[in-house]
Amino acid sequence: MASPESPFKISIPDEKLKLLQQKLALVTFPDELEDSGTKYGAPLKDIQRLVVRWKGGFDWRAQEAALNAELPQFTRDIEVEGFGVLNIHYVHKKSEVEGAVPLLFVHGWPGSFIEVRKILPLLTASSPDHPSFHVVALSLPGYGFSEASKKQGFRLAQYAEVANKLMLALGYNEYVAQGGDWGSMITRKIAQVYGGKHSKAWHSNMALQPILYLRHLLTPYTAAEKAGFARAQWFRAKGTGYSAEHSTQPQTLGYSLADSPVGLLAWIFEKLVNWTDEYPWDDDEVLTWISIYLFSRSGPTASIRIYYEVFGSSELPLQSVLGEKPAIPHGISYFPKELISLPRLWSHTTSNVVFESEHAGGGHFAAHEKPQALVDDLRKMFGKGGPAFGVVPGKTGYR
Repeated sequence: MASPESPFKISIPDEKLKLLQQKLALVTFPDELEDSGTKYGAPLKDIQRLVVRWKGGFDWRAQEAALNAELPQFTRDIEVEGFGVLNIHYVHKKSEVEGAVPLLFVHGWPGSFIEVRKILPLLTASSPDHPSFHVVALSLPGYGFSEASKKQGFRLAQYAEVANKLMLALGYNEYVAQGGDWGSMITRKIAQVYGGKHSKAWHSNMALQPILYLRHLLTPYTAAEKAGFARAQWFRAKGTGYSAEHSTQPQTLGYSLADSPVGLLAWIFEKLVNWTDEYPWDDDEVLTWISIYLFSRSGPTASIRIYYEVFGSSELPLQSVLGEKPAIPHGISYFPKELISLPRLWSHTTSNVVFESEHAGGGHFAAHEKPQALVDDLRKMFGKGGPAFGVVPGKTGYR
């Protein structure tokens, strides 16, 4: 099923760093309308400033060393039914607590394994007052330093298979999972396929629900839910163009993402800003995030094909994509600037919700924006007195 793991350190060849500088030196910027701000997309002044920093001042080697120092990384071959063997990159940090709860963290797009960076020391910390976790954060196939599938049709079931097989290979026969963005759909698929036997509970910070028209007419909404509707309407009207392209013609867009570092920067930077709750992005923070995509093992185009495989190759409604209701316990954290935040009661129709938490701030990248808030929710859900305490037999996380 899986080969022995190999320690991994990020080490981008000098040739790739040199090529990046050559391409940045030849950049051609578009013009921009007066006083347009973010109305038409990523502002010219922001992209120009970031490019200047990327050309001189940004030290990838320093960022690379910091990531290697903070994140224990490994690779392992995993066989995927019908798709052969893929070499998977992952972060794996064990708690000092012997009975810590195994937790699988799953990212989405335009995220990566880097999203576990802030929550990793918090989740693995030992205390008599809260549970501790053994944490595994994989790079999804086609992201970061994981190998991408060369075959068509690599969908949610295959991502779930890779993640579950990774946990089993690491000795975690029973575990819990957490995810946002695509991670929320992949952990849902894990709950459907492997729930009960291996996956014991899951938590997400992005709830996906079908539109329930009758309930919509009869439900009195809270202020937070009304704000969530407004946010979702904005996203559908002004923020889903990227998804339409990813879902229909990802290869065409892929030439720009693969060939132009500045094109890749603008494509993702727009989402980092628009999808967060006024998060104060530092320029080097942005450039590190983008560089992981630029230097990824299979290139940035591989990361967007999941949209085509899940949405673009089918005319099924969201309910069919979501599939059957998982039976295992589900926890949800609601952040106000999440892209899709629909009425709380709706979630109960598609999953076995046992824990919910409402937050006053935060957006799409909860683990990065609000790491303490997300970790506190996981501690409450899986800690003593929580609705999912002891779901992994013999593992409470307390020392």
